[in-house]
Amino acid sequence: MKAAIIFGSASDTPGMRKAADVLREFRVDFSAHILSAHRVPELLTETLKKLETEGVEVIIAGAGLAAHLPGVIAGQTLIPVIGVPLTSGGLGGLDALLSIVQMPKPIPVACVGVDNAANAAYLACEILSIKYPEMKEKLAAFRVKMKADFANSGGVEL
Repeated sequence: MKAAIIFGSASDTPGMRKAADVLREFRVDFSAHILSAHRVPELLTETLKKLETEGVEVIIAGAGLAAHLPGVIAGQTLIPVIGVPLTSGGLGGLDALLSIVQMPKPIPVACVGVDNAANAAYLACEILSIKYPEMKEKLAAFRVKMKADFANSGGVEL
């Protein structure tokens, strides 16, 4: 099982680290790359070709503002792409969200909530579980534990 995390700026590292944390928790091998669709398009293309030859099966791509990165990646590969809209600029991530979810057909990009890289990684694990029974088992156990932890969280003082 292999995944890649790609984002456009070093300033996005703290938010995208949440995806890395989830992938580590589920023991998914991954690589992380800071690449810009606008500043280094040739390096992005070269890296995507390398990721394909390495057997990467899902890509998590984080981007803010106009958020072209996930769509540019999806246009260059058949590997499923999960976009993470990131907060930047004055619109609170809405611009990035709309850029990612409004991809023209036939080049889809899955999209999670603004700044929700963890959910992108959970979705990546679900995608991998289609092929890998051991991942499906890990996800099932995770959900059982999550439900038990929630049920045992007790009351709340107001």
